[in-house]
Amino acid sequence: MTLDDALDALRAATVPGRAEGSAKYHKVDRTYLGTPNPAINDLTRDWRRNLDLDARLDLAAALWNSNIHEARVAAAKLLTQARIRPDDQVWALIASWVPEFDAWAIADHACSAGSKRLIADPSRLDEVEAWTKSEHMWTRRAALVITLPWTKQNFPSEQDLEIRDRVLGWAASYVPDRDWFIQKAIAWWVRDLSKHDPDRSRAFLEAHGDDLKAFARKEAGKYLR
Repeated sequence: MTLDDALDALRAATVPGRAEGSAKYHKVDRTYLGTPNPAINDLTRDWRRNLDLDARLDLAAALWNSNIHEARVAAAKLLTQARIRPDDQVWALIASWVPEFDAWAIADHACSAGSKRLIADPSRLDEVEAWTKSEHMWTRRAALVITLPWTKQNFPSEQDLEIRDRVLGWAASYVPDRDWFIQKAIAWWVRDLSKHDPDRSRAFLEAHGDDLKAFARKEAGKYLR
């Protein structure tokens, strides 16, 4: 499948008027086609089934480089799969996108794909930790979003608990950053963790809650009693 084939398929699934609304909503200067996420899900599911890994990597790179909103979302979804072997090239491609993040929706789809590669090989967290020192806000934010799976385990291993503490340390280092997206990401991580590990979330808020923005503090503690 060529890039043109994929873009034609995305264009064929557009909804009239949706492109204009998406452009206003996301507020980033790029092309919007107006293809809804369910249609992108269906298309990329079929592409995953019909393309081998090398072809998927090539198509994902081309879709991303088109800088079309829905194409970048499709690029991420094309690589969102729990089991991929070998997956070093997949991780490398996803990680190469991170410095180009400039909007939450595309970033979150890419982080969803990347999180599965982290679960497959947690040693990659060493690379993610370097993102926490980036001058690029979206890269710093990605370090929290891509590690969200570690907020969700009901029966975490000792390694999982160590990772929770590690990422909470990153979140603590972000607390003085007043950027709304950073504060929101901290709140998101702590809030989701509180559903499965309320003691850690409560301890984080006891140590750092007063220094969070009010909206983030409230969101982080939403499910704590």
